[in-house]
Amino acid sequence: MHQRADEHPGHERNKIARPPDLLCLPIAPAHRLGRDAATLMCVYATLIRSAERAVTTTDWLVSRHGFSFGDHYDPDNTHHGTLLIFNDDTVTPGGGYDLHRHRNSEILTWVLEGVLSHRDSDGNEGSVPPGVVQRMSAGAGVEHSERNDAATPVHFIQMTLAPDDADTAATYEHADVSADLARSVLVTLASGIPERPGAIGLGTSGAALHVARPAPGQSVTLPQARYVHVFVTSGRAEMTGLDLSGADTDGPVVMEAGGSLRLTDPDAGEDGATTAVSVRGIDPDTEILIWEMHRGLMDPA
Repeated sequence: MHQRADEHPGHERNKIARPPDLLCLPIAPAHRLGRDAATLMCVYATLIRSAERAVTTTDWLVSRHGFSFGDHYDPDNTHHGTLLIFNDDTVTPGGGYDLHRHRNSEILTWVLEGVLSHRDSDGNEGSVPPGVVQRMSAGAGVEHSERNDAATPVHFIQMTLAPDDADTAATYEHADVSADLARSVLVTLASGIPERPGAIGLGTSGAALHVARPAPGQSVTLPQARYVHVFVTSGRAEMTGLDLSGADTDGPVVMEAGGSLRLTDPDAGEDGATTAVSVRGIDPDTEILIWEMHRGLMDPA
């Protein structure tokens, strides 16, 4: 039987996130209603390169962690907004997570390569290929397994958020967004924001997950939110409107696959404030996952 990678939490401190840089950006009057052009908006930003992430390796798994997970514990890197887990997993053929239990978790899965097989104790089962977003709301408790039953490795991103309500009935939902991605550069995969519906729902209010596939030179403006989490799944992307003077870069902020950027804007939503940050595609295969979260972990739903 395969052992879950997070089965034995330890006390190793793996410092994978540096203190955030404080960026103060000039915002035009149109973005700050009733204020002059000299107004500055301050945004906290943390850039994490792919190699800075903690890694768990077994005979069937390579899992790279965006936040503290399993044996890799850092009390200063436990979440961002309501996002608790962001794992970048590659599972070999015949490997996978055997039946295990979750409770009070919103778990989303986005496959990059290969096919992931899902089964749970509520009778939901199926194959999840690229272009399909999957959500399992664990509620009061559900058991599930996720395995690679194919002949080639499966590479996927798995993310967990804190739900609004505890001990609700478990639910499952998935949707194929391949056609939407062919028509639009930005697609909302999952959403707990009523005015911004996604392909599937989300039990965490004020949060939404988007996927963007900008062509080389094409830009996508990041959503206005108190917390924004950007992750490059493939290719490279350049952040425009952002100058990380404290980061290991002398020019534009270029993120490669596996890199992430966390933005915290305490003033988001006030007087039309906006981060005015965009992400620009560099390679033909650039793909980016973007979380927007309008409240923090301890804020009321």
